[in-house]
Amino acid sequence: MFSHKVNGQIELRLIQHPHCRELFKVMDANRKHLRLWHPWIDLIRSTADLDRFITGWLQQLSQNRGFHAGIWHEGKLCGVINHLNIDWVNRSTVLSYWLDGACQGRGIMTAACRAFVAHAFNTLKLNRVTIECASRNTRSRGIPERLGFKFEGVIRGAEWLHDHYADHAIYGLLKGDRPHGDSMSVTEFSSAAPGAGPCAVIPAESLN
Repeated sequence: MFSHKVNGQIELRLIQHPHCRELFKVMDANRKHLRLWHPWIDLIRSTADLDRFITGWLQQLSQNRGFHAGIWHEGKLCGVINHLNIDWVNRSTVLSYWLDGACQGRGIMTAACRAFVAHAFNTLKLNRVTIECASRNTRSRGIPERLGFKFEGVIRGAEWLHDHYADHAIYGLLKGDRPHGDSMSVTEFSSAAPGAGPCAVIPAESLN
């Protein structure tokens, strides 16, 4: 099973079915907090619901379109970071993430995102990483801002959020935006990481 030590306190691990109960416990405890910005939480009412989601996440991985990683802080699962998809034709991806409310403000998600971005550029050889947040979600917007992403504008009425349409703020980072030789100061993912093998060839199924 893939895992990656971001630093002495933070570890990323590929989410798989054995994590279902532990992950559901974190989601359920944060349901009110997550529901502010993540309407998908209403679709996960039981471990059986989450297990079906995990099946979909692993299918995404098998199709080489990205993966979902759990975030462990000091040995405790506290959130998830993932690719919404990898567009191999255009060498780009969009990141999504959420964190236990009790763990916010410690730099955990910023560190996890930094590791994912470095992996995207250095290993997957992508050209662009996008982060899209509800425009009023200031905590989420702070992450791409701290990582040097460029604010590219607002998509109005981008998402139905329970009882209203929410605008989305778009942040983008190109490989060429970083100073030459910059690796974002993180340890590279191990050879067991998804996509850590040769990745210059676009998967044939991605062209269909």
